[in-house]
Amino acid sequence: MKKRIEAIIKGSVQGVGFRYYCHEEAKNLGLTGFAANLPCGKEVRIIAEGDEESLDKLALWLRHGPQGARVEAVEISENAYLGEFSDFKLL
Repeated sequence: MKKRIEAIIKGSVQGVGFRYYCHEEAKNLGLTGFAANLPCGKEVRIIAEGDEESLDKLALWLRHGPQGARVEAVEISENAYLGEFSDFKLL
């Protein structure tokens, strides 16, 4: 079953390659969507769509991120699959 997650990752997650490594992880899992820095300088927004198992794996990865990141909090909401993305992008 396909679904969509929207996540806000808070902490030291900008300037440490978080979006890049998230992009690689999402692509390896066959997910579509995007990763974007938020203007506050301490948060990254992720929207990802795909099968439930792959999204669960991404959600686990988001809780620690790449080496150098310090994740303080992760807010994840599940939503209906929309199929609006053709790949996973960095914004």
